[in-house]
Amino acid sequence: MRDYFIRRFLLIPPTLLGISLIVFMITRAAPGGPFERAMAEMQQASMSGGGRSLGGQSMALSDAQIEQMKAYYGFDKPALPAYLGWLGKIVRGDLGTSFRYNEPVTAIMADRMPVSIFYGLVTLVITYAICIPLGIVKAIRHRTLVDNSTSLFIFFGYSIPGYALGAVLLLVFGARLEWFPMGGFTSFDFEDMSFWGKVLDIGHHAVLPLVCYLIGSFAVTTMLMKNHLMDNLSADYVRTAIAKGVPFKRAVLGHALRNSIIPIATTFGQNITLLLTGSFLIESIFDIDGFGLLGISSITNRDYFVSMGIVMVSALLLMIGNILSDMLVALIDPRIRFK
Repeated sequence: MRDYFIRRFLLIPPTLLGISLIVFMITRAAPGGPFERAMAEMQQASMSGGGRSLGGQSMALSDAQIEQMKAYYGFDKPALPAYLGWLGKIVRGDLGTSFRYNEPVTAIMADRMPVSIFYGLVTLVITYAICIPLGIVKAIRHRTLVDNSTSLFIFFGYSIPGYALGAVLLLVFGARLEWFPMGGFTSFDFEDMSFWGKVLDIGHHAVLPLVCYLIGSFAVTTMLMKNHLMDNLSADYVRTAIAKGVPFKRAVLGHALRNSIIPIATTFGQNITLLLTGSFLIESIFDIDGFGLLGISSITNRDYFVSMGIVMVSALLLMIGNILSDMLVALIDPRIRFK
């Protein structure tokens, strides 16, 4: 078992290397890359300033500026040497400088990290704190009023994408009723508030986005818990335990529950990525300045180094999360052996 997890950790660097190579080549080959976008924006800025050309006959950039930009983005070299140069910077902890923000990518990502961690942690805690007990209750009281009434809410949540619900909530509770802010993570006067005022302000802004974050995972986790617990309750080992006089509550909590949690543990690691990457569309709808909004804006603006940095962080988190899931499964059921 120990050797298995050591191998999994040792596979992280070559896997990241392969992912980075593929993403680098795709980004470099995609039309409308950072170099073309930077040239177009500078030309537009030059034209709006009176159409005065800085160099060349029809270009707004001088030849020296063009060569400088090519060297900065690695377009003055073939693809493989350019990739190796970028990789050398990554090894030294330099993810490059954002074209849009003109700041180091690491500093930009560090600024967005607290917001995404907040939504990710709260979503994880609420999901598991409510869905596991609710799944147990629904399995024990199958086809009762409690099960049927909660199933209506769960199927409703499962059928609606979070970003679509976010647009509706924002329109109804933000624009029409004005119960909640139209977006953002905090108010403009956040710095002048007291401690509890800041807490209430963050909570006020977080209600609608959290509903959207929770709606999908809430339905899936609850039904996963219920269905697997029902399967285990009908298994021979549980019926035998009850036949031998084991109380039903003890048979559920002591025998069936452990095996039923294993499928949930296998998906736990994938949720780790939610801590940082968040949801691109939900953060865009609510204008939450987190990792998700940063990711989608970097793609639309061809912010080359920011996009690559987010891909690398997301890939690393996903691999660590998968290893963590295997550890949890082995911890829950000692009979499981990974080789």
